[in-house]
Amino acid sequence: MATAESNFESLGLVLPPPPKPLGVYKPCLRDGKYLYLSGHGTVQTDGSLIIGKVGEDLDLEEAKLAARQVGLAMLSTIKANLGSLDKVKRVIKVLGMVYAVPEFGKHPYVINGCSELFSAVWGPENGVGVRSAVGMGSLPDRIPVEIEAMFELVED
Repeated sequence: MATAESNFESLGLVLPPPPKPLGVYKPCLRDGKYLYLSGHGTVQTDGSLIIGKVGEDLDLEEAKLAARQVGLAMLSTIKANLGSLDKVKRVIKVLGMVYAVPEFGKHPYVINGCSELFSAVWGPENGVGVRSAVGMGSLPDRIPVEIEAMFELVED
């Protein structure tokens, strides 16, 4: 039977280091059977950030890849705090924010970069939750995508 860990391994992707808070907040918080992740950014494997405004500095596909990179940063936080992706039962909610030019309208497509990753890790039933994808006039450090999420945990 496939697990989240084996599914992730089969993707051949590399997790970045878990991001450290840049303010007064926790990257994640466990409350009973739920795990809440604060907004994560575009942390790459070398610790640097993908920077730029969608529709100006990044095209649609680059923005989608940036959202996938945010998803990888979130997986890194989960592994660092829970020890295994297998401790997550399912994705409950994803909120994706896209720093884009005012006329940009493909926010859901961009956030699919993260949602498709989560679906590949936890499967289409458990890896896809409810979601919002919205545009922003700015994001911290000029990152193109920030995402926060809520997960249900496997009962101990």
